[in-house]
Amino acid sequence: MYNPSSFVFNKTHLMNKLASIFIIVITFASINVSASGDVAKGKVIAATCVVCHGVQGNSVVATFPKLAGQGEGYLLKQLQDFKSNTRKDVIMKNTVVSLTKDDMENLAAYFSKQTITQGVVSKSANIALGEQLYKGGNKDKGVTACIACHGPIGAGIPSAKFPALASQHVTYIIKQLVAFRQDAYNVQTGTNTPERNNDYEGMMRNITKYLDNKEIEAVSQYIAGLH
Repeated sequence: MYNPSSFVFNKTHLMNKLASIFIIVITFASINVSASGDVAKGKVIAATCVVCHGVQGNSVVATFPKLAGQGEGYLLKQLQDFKSNTRKDVIMKNTVVSLTKDDMENLAAYFSKQTITQGVVSKSANIALGEQLYKGGNKDKGVTACIACHGPIGAGIPSAKFPALASQHVTYIIKQLVAFRQDAYNVQTGTNTPERNNDYEGMMRNITKYLDNKEIEAVSQYIAGLH
């Protein structure tokens, strides 16, 4: 539940972060970034990913993300985070345990070169609300617009490792937004920690904590329809 007295602080805090990100993006954009992974070698390794992520990275199971067309740098970071347990997922942890640095670079290169299939949007989706949140955020709650980091068509900003979102499964998007929002209670330590916390300087956690379920559903549906 959000606290109205914290709106000004949160908006200022988020705007400062976005200003910092803008500088980072400009810096990265000025650098000629070349792919470090080997696509052909990545294709061979990717055969083990088909069960969950589908042929060429287009998962047909909505709980597993489509990887096709995702930014190479972002994919590599997620693989590294799964291996270091910075991002927690039992299936992925066991999958990447045997992967070398080169393997992960090659996988990231391969999937980044594939073409994502178009997303499916529910006919009952509140697209108007989703579009408003994506393009304009919610100033009253201090929620920054998604477009700032993920772009007008959901292509992300590869140079800054901000992920592409367009055409992703609605179910998966919702799962991740809830994970960023959700505190996980550790019975042994008695502490609460975010379920997912490998976002840049806590940006996604700062945004999602002010989104209710209706808003998360709406923006996820809108994102799935982008292409």
